[in-house]
Amino acid sequence: MAIDPRWEEIFRIRAWGKYPPEEFIRFMAANFYRHPRRHEVKVFEAGFGTGANLWYAAREGFTVNGLEGSHAGCELACARLDVEVPGWRAHGADLRVGDICACLPWPDDSFDAVLDSDAATCNAHEEAKALYGELHRVAKPGGKLYVRTPAAGTWGEGTGTPQGRGQWQCAEGPFAGTGVVRFTTEDDLRDLLAAWRIETVEEVSRSMGNRQHVVREWVVGAAKD
Repeated sequence: MAIDPRWEEIFRIRAWGKYPPEEFIRFMAANFYRHPRRHEVKVFEAGFGTGANLWYAAREGFTVNGLEGSHAGCELACARLDVEVPGWRAHGADLRVGDICACLPWPDDSFDAVLDSDAATCNAHEEAKALYGELHRVAKPGGKLYVRTPAAGTWGEGTGTPQGRGQWQCAEGPFAGTGVVRFTTEDDLRDLLAAWRIETVEEVSRSMGNRQHVVREWVVGAAKD
């Protein structure tokens, strides 16, 4: 899928996406906080935006890598890391601009943790499934996957223009104006992650508009056997 150019403008004009979600912090803490040499833990994120998750991981001492479709997002992420996490590049950290729906430019078995935090949702079901397959390829044996993605039933689904399987260019809700978004059922989620051994599936939700609307997201933890 072609990279949506609107994200260049979104990342440059919005003071948005600065801090990671609590669920990601819990994922990292549960799986990697006890590692005696954190810089040896290599974390990769597909579609890292302005780098909130990787900023947090780098501050905690982990080595961060990522691929982002927006030049603006990558520039902002690197600039923030340079200022707030001196030496973050010391152990081979590498943030690049590129298409997450193409073959990832890293070798097999490279990373201890691989992430998709609301990035694959911008792509069609089969494209996202291929991405999760690529994340499986670049994860080390025993490596962990963290996924956060909009669930079916979220405000915005069914508004605007349908674009394909679960996909909408939303006219309402938090995804309005951000291009095509895919809302995922639990059955679709399990198909998307067929290459992985799913360990946990949680649902987080919040209300908006004085409790008039609900935003639901899946949070999934999985492992590469």
